[in-house]
Amino acid sequence: MSDIVPILERELGSGAVIGPGHERLDDYGRDESPLPEFFPPACAVLVDSTEQAAAVLRLCLEHNVPVTPRGAGSGMCGGALPVAGGVVLSTERMSRIKDIDAGDLIAVVEPGVVTGKLQEAVEAERLFYPPDPASLEFCSIGGNAATNAGGPRAFKYGVTREYILGLEVALMGGEVLRCGRRTAKGVTGYDLVAGFVGTEGTFGVITELTVKLLPLPVAATTVLGVFADVATAGAAISGLLRDGLRPRVLELADRNSIDVIRSKSRYRFPEGAGAIVLIEVDGEAETMGMMMEKIGLRCDELGALDVLAATEPAERRAVWEARRLISPSLKAAYRIKLNEDICVPRGRIVEMLARVDRVSAETRTPCAVFGHAGDGNLHVNMLSNDDPADPAVQKHMWGAARQIFAHAIELGGTLSGEHGIGLTKRDFVTMEQPERLIEWQRKWKAMWDPSGLLNPGKKLPARRPPCSE
Repeated sequence: MSDIVPILERELGSGAVIGPGHERLDDYGRDESPLPEFFPPACAVLVDSTEQAAAVLRLCLEHNVPVTPRGAGSGMCGGALPVAGGVVLSTERMSRIKDIDAGDLIAVVEPGVVTGKLQEAVEAERLFYPPDPASLEFCSIGGNAATNAGGPRAFKYGVTREYILGLEVALMGGEVLRCGRRTAKGVTGYDLVAGFVGTEGTFGVITELTVKLLPLPVAATTVLGVFADVATAGAAISGLLRDGLRPRVLELADRNSIDVIRSKSRYRFPEGAGAIVLIEVDGEAETMGMMMEKIGLRCDELGALDVLAATEPAERRAVWEARRLISPSLKAAYRIKLNEDICVPRGRIVEMLARVDRVSAETRTPCAVFGHAGDGNLHVNMLSNDDPADPAVQKHMWGAARQIFAHAIELGGTLSGEHGIGLTKRDFVTMEQPERLIEWQRKWKAMWDPSGLLNPGKKLPARRPPCSE
């Protein structure tokens, strides 16, 4: 595969290629997943245009070299790891916001645009891009589309797929395809945009996105419900959902999640907090007070020890900084952190929390649970300070994860609400989907990538070997 490096350098220029021996190359063999393995690529190519991305895909098909698309490398499931070696195709340099159209309520962006930067740019025009993954300060919009990322505001506004109107995609071999539209509505042909979103770079490489925007909400207020334990907090969330309340955020964090950020957070959580429910409402300024009062009273009725309101922008920022600190703080505090983003029906949240406690106790695996409970999307973090390179430790941790997955599926849930499948959850897909359904998905993958060279080894489990006689 090293033969591809000079070929790419001749075609794209040496400044676009990070080859063997370069100090930065190792960065492209890792992402934010908990896997202890390192997957070295032959090289990484930092493309800055659709034409360059297409050229890489053409040359790699001609020379039978695997290609792994990569955005910011912030994925948590190994989806951007070059497990077959070959070339990493990075879109990090494709970071231009091409258009913000307030009249049509759209933006046209390249895949390397950092999600938080897009939000800042459109909010300066009094517009709103709702999807807000926790890593929004460094994750890219192309990676969000590849995994169909969510975030806290998905409870009210939905996930990334619901904001992508059109795509430009480079296919293996170099063909460039445009699909979708700029209009608010459109049903011509099949919905290829929805088909590409969430495929984790296994069908094609996204090189441009047309995203839907909304008018910026006039006002927003954050309410913090403090509870004695996570079971009471989970029951309160179920109660709020039954009431038909529709805040834009309904988040949960347990005691272990709160404790890990107490010394780091500008926001000071009450000492007695065994769990918190973070609620945010938005809309017209004159409705905020009424909504806060209604939510506060209902939290009291549902067992809250205290209800706190963050109305000032600085105070709200401090609360959200604290929330976004949870995952990186857990990662810093433990040598192993498996963050599994299961999703269960909203009515089964309390039961799922109880089952997580049971698995934690039975396997002696500390757990921290937080996440978008309003969607039933719980981030169950299994933690350990044992040696991550020890196969027995890895077997134990993934055994605990398997039990969590089994419970989620038994309750009518799914393996992943927003992180994706990638490499880490690939072999668990058979727990949720029958082989026949998986085989149809393999056929779909083969239609777009008959060579099997684009992000190989991801998303779907390998075929079972035939039974021996």
